[in-house]
Amino acid sequence: MASDAVTLTVGTREVRISSPGRVLWPEVGITKLELAEYLAAVGDAFVAANGDRPVALQRFPDGVDGEQFFSKNPPRGVPEWVRTTVVTFPSKRTHPMLVIDEAAAAVWMAQMNTVVFHPWPSRASDSDHPDQLRIDLDPQPGRGYRDAVAAAPVLREVLREAGLEAFVKTSGNRGLHVFAPIEPTHDYIDVRHAVIAAARELERRMPDQVTTAWWKEERGERVFVDFNQAARDRTIAGAYSPRPLAAATVSCPLAWDELDESDPERYTVRTVPDRLRAIGDPWAGLNDTRGDIDVLLEWWDRDVAAGQGEMPYPPDYPKMPGEPMRVQPSRARNKD
Repeated sequence: MASDAVTLTVGTREVRISSPGRVLWPEVGITKLELAEYLAAVGDAFVAANGDRPVALQRFPDGVDGEQFFSKNPPRGVPEWVRTTVVTFPSKRTHPMLVIDEAAAAVWMAQMNTVVFHPWPSRASDSDHPDQLRIDLDPQPGRGYRDAVAAAPVLREVLREAGLEAFVKTSGNRGLHVFAPIEPTHDYIDVRHAVIAAARELERRMPDQVTTAWWKEERGERVFVDFNQAARDRTIAGAYSPRPLAAATVSCPLAWDELDESDPERYTVRTVPDRLRAIGDPWAGLNDTRGDIDVLLEWWDRDVAAGQGEMPYPPDYPKMPGEPMRVQPSRARNKD
C-alpha cells in the first residue's frame, strides 16, 4: 500500500517522494522509496557515468510488471534546478531532454517512477558528436552471460589495437556493455561505422561465437554485436541504472580482472551500494583519457573496399545513405 510522502535530503536538495511504499519490484519487495535511496547512495558514481548527457527515462508507474513508457520530453513539474538541453532526433525534429547534473536530479526522476536511465553517448553541450563508443554484446538464444564474458576481453584487445581503452559493465541481464571514451570530433554516422568495424574484427576472431548479422534468422547461437545501439537516439541502460527485472539487477561497472568471476544476478539495487563503498567505482577513470576513432574508420574503409558496406539501420529510422534494403534475407529470396 502507498503511504504518505517522505522527503529525502540529497546533497543540498530536499526531494519529495510521494507514495514511497509503492512496490516497484514485486518479487523482491523493493519500493519506490528504496529505489530513491539507492540512487542517493550511488549518486556520485551515477552522476560521473551518466551526468551532463541528454537522458531518456523508462518509467513504470505500476511497477516493473506493469505498463511502461519512455519519456524523452521533460515531464510536467520539472524542478527549476534540473537542467534541460535541446537535441536533434533522426527525424530532424528538435526538442528538449533532461540532463542529470547531481544525484538529486536522479532521485527526482525516481519520484516520477523512472527505473531505467538511458543517457546519450554525447555531452549536453554537443549532442551531435558522441564522446563514447559503446558496444553491446547481446547473447542470442542458446548463448548466455558466460559467452559475452568470453567475447569481451577479445573485444578489449581489438579496441586497444585501434588505440582505445575499454571499460566494461553488465547489462543487468544476460549481456555486457563495452565503452571506450573518444574525442567528440565525429558525428553519429562515423561513430556507428567505427563500431561496425570493431564488431567485424571481433567476428573474424571469434566466428563461431560472435556475429554482426542484423537479421535474427542469420545470427544462430552466437553473441550478437548490436552496432545499431550506436545510431543517433539509440541508448542503452546507463552505468548503475536499475533494470526492470524480477531481481532488481543493476547495470554494474566491473574491473576487467573481476569479469571472469562476475555474475549479473549479484549486482542489485540492494547490493551495489555496499559494493561501491567496499571497492570503489571501477569506472572512476572513465573520463580521464580519450582516444580517437581514426584507426577504426580506416578499418571501415578497408572493409568497404573489400565489399563489406553499410549495414541496415533500425526499422523506424529514415532511409540512410548507402543502406541496403530492410528486408530479411528469407523474404528477399522468396520474392526472387
